[in-house]
Amino acid sequence: MNRGEGANDGFSGPGPNDSLLPGLIDDVALNCLAWVSGSDYAALSCINKRFNKLINSGYLYGLRKQLGAVEHLVYMVCDPRGWVAFDPKINRWMSLPKIPCDECFNHADKESLAVGCELLVFGRELMEFAIWKYSMICRGWVKCQEMNQPRCLFGSSSLGSIAIVAGGSDKYGNVLKSAELYDSSTGMWELLPNMHTSRRLCSGFFMDGKFYVIGGMSSTTVSLSCGEEYDLKTRSWRKIEGMYPYVNVGVQAPPLVAVVDNQLYAVEHLTNMVKKYDKEKNTWNELGRLPVRADSSNGWGLAFKVCGEQLLVVGGQRGPEGESIVLSSWCPKSGISNGTIDWQVLGVKEHVGVFVYNCAVMGC
Repeated sequence: MNRGEGANDGFSGPGPNDSLLPGLIDDVALNCLAWVSGSDYAALSCINKRFNKLINSGYLYGLRKQLGAVEHLVYMVCDPRGWVAFDPKINRWMSLPKIPCDECFNHADKESLAVGCELLVFGRELMEFAIWKYSMICRGWVKCQEMNQPRCLFGSSSLGSIAIVAGGSDKYGNVLKSAELYDSSTGMWELLPNMHTSRRLCSGFFMDGKFYVIGGMSSTTVSLSCGEEYDLKTRSWRKIEGMYPYVNVGVQAPPLVAVVDNQLYAVEHLTNMVKKYDKEKNTWNELGRLPVRADSSNGWGLAFKVCGEQLLVVGGQRGPEGESIVLSSWCPKSGISNGTIDWQVLGVKEHVGVFVYNCAVMGC
């Protein structure tokens, strides 16, 4: 960033006594601060009013994106104490403020989604569905605008500052075929064209710039093996027969899927195997085993996510010192040795049980 660009950012000082970092012009100082770990921004905001204004403006997050300084935080709920965040780069755990929701929302089943610099948590209050969002910039919770067609048990994924949710059930239990797009820059929801098939307990992901939904059930007895592809440019859906043959039954979790470098990976609950999707053949190839078991609870209580260029598995284990949640990662570029995936432990959260209720990965 050159001096001309920095002159209008609102943070340049008139002289050396007002500089963000003594001895550096503000453009250089801003570039330096952009490379500081985002988990340290809360502490930086306490230095003085100028730092507080800078951090709370969100300017640094935009600059981080320009510089390619994006970091990933793993958000999760593992026990009643609430949401925690893990920074794998510096191996740091952080507790989030408690959501200022009613008791009904607090104890109800929830779904989560990270989009832009926001964490969205979907649940149900006493009478209606509700969405709370946590902002990395403001470091607090606020109520999010409700969807045009409120729902639960939907498929979802994010791409940069937007997210799409599709399918699910309304508050009366009707299975939906509608879809909506959320723009984190405006906080608004936009209805999209309907899918071909109604489905709930499905999963969503972005791949090659398009949004996909796979799996799920169209009723309490009918499982779906087809997928659907949404093209954001043409605003149209395409049905893909047999895209996900590992059909749900009522007690199973939605498909555990993640996309790394535009390649789709999934977990088969019954065998604890990781599989990779072949786009050309519309088939799945077996890669290797998970580092934890998914079959013991039908895929529930386990997270399978993408974290940068790595696949991330978040699951529980019991050992001599008690129960803990373990975060394991594998970079597909590293390959597979003798049919074995070399999972690396990123972090461990002790004494929080073995069940992951919600998990989302934010890159900003």
